Amino acid sequence: MTKFSDLNLDKKVLKAVVETGYETPTPIQAGAIPPALEGKDVLGIAQTGTGKTASFTLPMITLLGRGRARARMPRSLVLAPTRELAAQVAENFDTYAKYTKLTKALLIGGVSFKEQDLLIDKGVDVLIATPGRLLDHFSRGKLILSDVKIMVVDEADRMLDMGFIPDIEEIFKKTPFTRQTLFFSATMAPEIERITNTFLSAPVKVEVARAATTNTNIKQGVVMFKASRKDREGTEKRALLRKLIEGEGDACTNAIIFCNRKSDVDVVSKSLKKYGYDASPIHGDLDQSHRTRTLDGFRDGSLKFLVASDVAARGLDIPAVSQVFNFDVPSHAEDYVHRIGRTGRAGRKGTTIMICNPRDEKNFADVERLVKSEIPRLDNPMDQGGATPPADASEADAKSDAKPKRTRTRSRNRKSDDQQKPEAETSEATQTKDAKPEAAKPREDRPKQDDRAMREDSPKKEDRPKRERGGRGRNNQRDNGPKVVGLGEDTPAFIAMSFGERGKS
Repeated sequence: MTKFSDLNLDKKVLKAVVETGYETPTPIQAGAIPPALEGKDVLGIAQTGTGKTASFTLPMITLLGRGRARARMPRSLVLAPTRELAAQVAENFDTYAKYTKLTKALLIGGVSFKEQDLLIDKGVDVLIATPGRLLDHFSRGKLILSDVKIMVVDEADRMLDMGFIPDIEEIFKKTPFTRQTLFFSATMAPEIERITNTFLSAPVKVEVARAATTNTNIKQGVVMFKASRKDREGTEKRALLRKLIEGEGDACTNAIIFCNRKSDVDVVSKSLKKYGYDASPIHGDLDQSHRTRTLDGFRDGSLKFLVASDVAARGLDIPAVSQVFNFDVPSHAEDYVHRIGRTGRAGRKGTTIMICNPRDEKNFADVERLVKSEIPRLDNPMDQGGATPPADASEADAKSDAKPKRTRTRSRNRKSDDQQKPEAETSEATQTKDAKPEAAKPREDRPKQDDRAMREDSPKKEDRPKRERGGRGRNNQRDNGPKVVGLGEDTPAFIAMSFGERGKS
């Protein structure tokens, strides 16, 4: 069996690896490190959680042992799709390069440009960055990429999903043609294959598992869910999630709950907190310092449930995640592989459960087609008890406060406007000899107006000339002739009347 001591790594690097407790490399490490040390381009394809980060950090530290970085000209470059993954790569360099004099800089969003500029100006051996922030520094003239000797692209398929491929191509063009490229991905989409054919030179392909396969240590399941009513779907789905968590019992030491939308991440997190679960959200719209605190709390065990978008689905190394709950079926089938890969890492056992709505069945079929296996169906715990799940208080309050109040206000205004017009018409109709008897009858929708008038004192009722100044009230009517109720053979009086006469009255 191959050991790290057999891989021709630098002695200082081996010392740091031994201190971490690792002796035997994973298959992707054993396959990628030797050609990387020989200076060859490497195309690594492996499922998440197999140790891809060490596959490029260890040979990079060994190769960069000689030489010195110049100001604004990093000697190596590592591109990661998210801030969290970039920070994790930086931590790995700190761990494995602690006995060397190599320097590094981390360029991610949410951190001051000034602090990052100071590090770059000193010169760094390893530059770890997200594509957007790297191009920002380059466009400001703070960064020169002409001295990059080793370039690493990590989680390339995630780069594709996030729309970073044009940025990756632009960065490739700004680096020397003679660079060494280490390219890692869990899946190989056609666009990823096109990039590797364009920018990699005769790469050594290391594939330790079939693309888009799931870890055999993970127990999978899906609950087919259908809401009793469309307007209660969110409430019942969150109640089902709580039932599934309760059903795992003591086996659920911690868990990541994945949602497709950032808004759902916040709603699910608040709902879990409301019912006594120790949960916190993490997604791209949150401040970087908040995201860092949340991840640190989940890693050290002070936070039990992490409600996340796909920002936490790729590459995050949290070894002891016992459960993963997919609150939504992922829109992209490849994301399912990465989500459930957060559990069952480093040889541990893991459990993952997904909730599938009827409208998500097409995406669910894509997931099963990708992983080439049928995901076991689980019984819905809400059906076993036969009880209707309780509604979230926030939703109930919102419904009771919003719609009824607006309806009453509008109906009251419309009713008051409608009541004034029939009153004027009715008073005029009583003075018309040819008017039909039915026209003089009061409208049936006036009881509230009459009841209110009965409660008021008569002097107040007479003291209202200002409101009736426009001639629309009962006590100040215009004499415009008889009101025509129906048209007969004779010409109606209001048609024969001139506008000038109406203006004088």
